[in-house]
Amino acid sequence: MIKNFFEIQHENKNSCARTGVVHLAHGNVQTPVFMPVGTKGTVKALTKDDLEEIGFEIILANTYHLYLRPGADIVSEAGGLHGFTKWNRNFLTDSGGFQVWSLSNLRKIENEGVAFRSTIDGSKHFFTPENVVQTQVKLNSDIQMQLDVCSGYGVERREAERAFRLSSDWAVRAINEWKLHSENGYKGILFPIVQGNFFDDLRKESAEFVDSLGTPGLAIGGLSVGEPADVFVEKLKYTVQFLSKNKPRYVMGIGTPEYILDAVSNGIDMFDCVQPTRIARHGLYFHHKGMVSIKQKRFERDFSALDSECNCKVCKTYSRAYLRHIFREQEILSSMLASYHNLYFLHNMILEIRSAIENDKFEEYKKNFLDNFHSNEL
Repeated sequence: MIKNFFEIQHENKNSCARTGVVHLAHGNVQTPVFMPVGTKGTVKALTKDDLEEIGFEIILANTYHLYLRPGADIVSEAGGLHGFTKWNRNFLTDSGGFQVWSLSNLRKIENEGVAFRSTIDGSKHFFTPENVVQTQVKLNSDIQMQLDVCSGYGVERREAERAFRLSSDWAVRAINEWKLHSENGYKGILFPIVQGNFFDDLRKESAEFVDSLGTPGLAIGGLSVGEPADVFVEKLKYTVQFLSKNKPRYVMGIGTPEYILDAVSNGIDMFDCVQPTRIARHGLYFHHKGMVSIKQKRFERDFSALDSECNCKVCKTYSRAYLRHIFREQEILSSMLASYHNLYFLHNMILEIRSAIENDKFEEYKKNFLDNFHSNEL
């Protein structure tokens, strides 16, 4: 494991926002950082060269899907995810716990692990904390996640407590397995995950337990599972107070400007979401004045740039009228251009956030950004 894994560079005077750097096997990652999601080893509609051009230093891949197809052994034979995809910067892989949770009709949670059926062919499989670590080692993940048990918003305490207890037990087992591989040359690190649903005492106990495990970083789970935005912010702020400041904190599954800004305000360093590329395939673009649905008829003869404040190659090259046309014609290029723009927009926003933190102007930046973003003056 890399020494001095995380360094805090600057803490904003008027909030918990901070900048830092995470030292990983495939290069440094500046934080705060938004990580695009490449579920099956590819960020949809984009090449690795696109991602490098935008400036990303780390992307995600999904253990569940890669385990099912093409299989971890094949990826390993290709030289891990880096050799297989030719993305030579960092990979974070999730454990597959969220996918197993979301496919509740296809799985059964036991103390030892999770039995589930493949979404591809119905075949039976069994995930344990140990074999999920082994799979991620084969993928050669730079950051891997423990297998955990998710629970949705509004579940009864009994279900939330069982998910928390199992996740805690599985964290210890995952860490023990990870240490064995680290001793044998594996350079990736593992993050345990805070659970506890929306019960304050469970979240506190889970956060304190996860923080005590001595891993280089940690993740905050049990959020962004269907709860209202104000509840997300409330529980995130509550949870963070029980976590060490000297470790990078990762909140899974957030990818809109509002959620990102709230997370940064509360000292979160890392976040990811499929949303920017998912909405792109439906013709939705981020814009400094709000969201743009390119399918609208008012853009039919609008030959101006999508966003005059954006310097991405999409906004510098194509008109709103053209982007509307290729979306309506269901051209593949529409998804490619919209995905590129949306990820560029978020990455540029992160660069602005880092600069604002460094200059102790983050809260001012946040207010100005959201005032403009919510104006819808397109």
